[in-house]
Amino acid sequence: MKTSFLFVLAFVFCSLISIGQDNKFGTYYNQRLTLFEKLPDTKGEIIFLGNSITDGGEWCELLGNPRVKNRGISGDTTEGVLFRLSEVTRSKPAKVFLLIGINDLSRGVSKDTVFSNICKIANRVRKDSPKTKVYIQSILPVSDMFGLFKGHTNKTAEVIWVNVQLKDWCIKENVGFVDLYRRFKLTDSEKMNPKYSNDGLHLLGDGYLLWVEIIKSLLS
Repeated sequence: MKTSFLFVLAFVFCSLISIGQDNKFGTYYNQRLTLFEKLPDTKGEIIFLGNSITDGGEWCELLGNPRVKNRGISGDTTEGVLFRLSEVTRSKPAKVFLLIGINDLSRGVSKDTVFSNICKIANRVRKDSPKTKVYIQSILPVSDMFGLFKGHTNKTAEVIWVNVQLKDWCIKENVGFVDLYRRFKLTDSEKMNPKYSNDGLHLLGDGYLLWVEIIKSLLS
């Protein structure tokens, strides 16, 4: 009797920990993650993994490829991606395209931690799914010209630093690196080109078309 009681108590305790961890990342995070967990895995998946910028892309249509899966969650952070990474790797995807980090910076997470966590994500994918090709995409430029998302759009210096570190790390570790930043910024400044964003953070249709142009050759 005592053993049964302790077993039930342990089960309830572990369940509460799990619920607490899930709630830590918010309601929308939980909605998306529970959906991802129910969707069927398919052979040779190409995963787009990230925050709202990834979430907003109709990737299957943009790329004309039914194997492409959107695993973006608006508001997500490097910690959130690490927490849900087992859902991504369980299908042993062919490729993972990762874009993450700006929300961390907006919440005061240090640039060193953002860089370190992105590297951890890539290494976890490679460990749990060794045949998966990982592409780390640079954090996009931001712009304060619209007066919106002020906690995000004042992080240009940190974004540049993280991107430089990521590029060097990817070369050293033989991980794919995609330099989105250079193509999305204005030619005469470090701000996001307003052709591609109307709020300084998220993308317009032309932004997604540019993104596809940059990466399409990597999907074949």
